[in-house]
Amino acid sequence: MSDRYAVVPIRELGFATPGQAHWHTIRSTLDVRAFGINAWTATEDDQRLIGEHDEAEGEAHEELYVVLSGHATFTLDGESVDAPEGTVVHVPDTAVKRGATGARGTTILAVGAKRGEAFTPSSWERSAEALRYWPTEEWDDAIAVLERHLAETPDNAGVHYNLACAHARAGHADAALDLLRRGVELEPRFAGYAQTDEDLASIRDDVRFPPPPAD
Repeated sequence: MSDRYAVVPIRELGFATPGQAHWHTIRSTLDVRAFGINAWTATEDDQRLIGEHDEAEGEAHEELYVVLSGHATFTLDGESVDAPEGTVVHVPDTAVKRGATGARGTTILAVGAKRGEAFTPSSWERSAEALRYWPTEEWDDAIAVLERHLAETPDNAGVHYNLACAHARAGHADAALDLLRRGVELEPRFAGYAQTDEDLASIRDDVRFPPPPAD
C-alpha cells in the first residue's frame, strides 16, 4: 500500500463475529470517500449476508451487488432470485426491499451511493464498526467508536441503543439505562427489542428499564 494506491486481498479485510458473516470493511479500511463499498462472506450455509432492507428513507442509496464467489439467493420485493457466482444485482429503486443469503464461502460485494450527492457513510456502517469489539469484549473501544458517532448524530436512536448495549456489557448500568431510555424515546420499537437483547440482560431487572410496548 502507498499514499497513491492500495492492493489488498479481500480476505485480509474486516472481521467476523460468532454466528455471523465475515464483514470485509473495504470502505473504512481503505478510506474510500466517493462511494460506499463493502463485502460479506458466509461462514456457514444459508447465512444472511445482506440484511433485508430498503433505501427509501435515510441514506437513499442506489445499490449494486456482485456475487464474487459461491452461490447466493436474493430476495427483491418478495421475489426469490437465484444468484450464482458472477451474478450482478442492480437496485436503483430505493423503495425495493432487498436482502440475500448464501452458502458457506459465498462472498457478496456491495456498492452504493445516493444519486446526485456527495457520498457520506451510512449511519448503520459507522455504528457497526463497533461490533468488531464484541467478541473480544473490548468495551472501552466499542464505546469510543459509538460515542464519536453519537456526537455527530445526537438524535440517532440506533446509536443510543447500541451504545446502551456496550455500556451494559461494560457494567455501566446508569449510563446504559439513560441511553436506552433516550433511544426508546426517539424510536419506540426499540423497547420491544430490549426485552430479549442479551446485551441488556444485566440491567433488565432495574425499575428504570423501559417496559415492553403496549399491544
